[in-house]
Amino acid sequence: MQPTPASDLPELLYLYDAYCGWCYGTSPVMQRVQTDFAGRLTISVLSGGMLAGEQAESIGAGWGYIEGAMPQVERATGVQFGEAYKQLGAAGTYFQDSEAPARALYIVRQLDAHGRVLDFAHAVQQALFMRGEDLNDVHTYEPLVQALNLDFREFARRFALPETGAAVRREFEAVARIGVQGFPTIILRSGSQGYVLSRGFQPYDVFARNLTDALAQAAE
Repeated sequence: MQPTPASDLPELLYLYDAYCGWCYGTSPVMQRVQTDFAGRLTISVLSGGMLAGEQAESIGAGWGYIEGAMPQVERATGVQFGEAYKQLGAAGTYFQDSEAPARALYIVRQLDAHGRVLDFAHAVQQALFMRGEDLNDVHTYEPLVQALNLDFREFARRFALPETGAAVRREFEAVARIGVQGFPTIILRSGSQGYVLSRGFQPYDVFARNLTDALAQAAE
């Protein structure tokens, strides 16, 4: 039996934002899905722009909420928030703008032929949530890009282009048109059909069961 071309496979849309703590907990689930469901679907990661434009703000503005939510995210998902991130939040001045990490994700999507965008998305969140690094600084992405054996100079050149910013803002608008209320949201697209599988975090076993059911329904 011939393998199904990737373009004909159902597509799992992972609507994510680099500043979303629940996405940080969901990305390892999605990485496992990518492995376990290989050959049965493709995964696309789209940035939602949770803190873009007028919503961009200093971390101090929402730190009270974030600080309260971190233990809940850790218990539910198994990810950890690092001391460096907690110090960043307590200081309160770091400026959170979803456009910069969305630019990074957009460029890796263009440069990487091996489908490792999901791994890069999680690595970006580890840089922030574990190590407290600045996602607005292009050099934060250098080791992450080099880990994929991609050309950082070309990455940095594209990162600065106005066209990249315009493309990312169109991506935010496209996600908004889908009607996403929050992140993460995960949708299975098969032909003209769409199935919302998750609004928020789901443990792997629950998500995999729902995904298996949706794939079976889509194949009917």
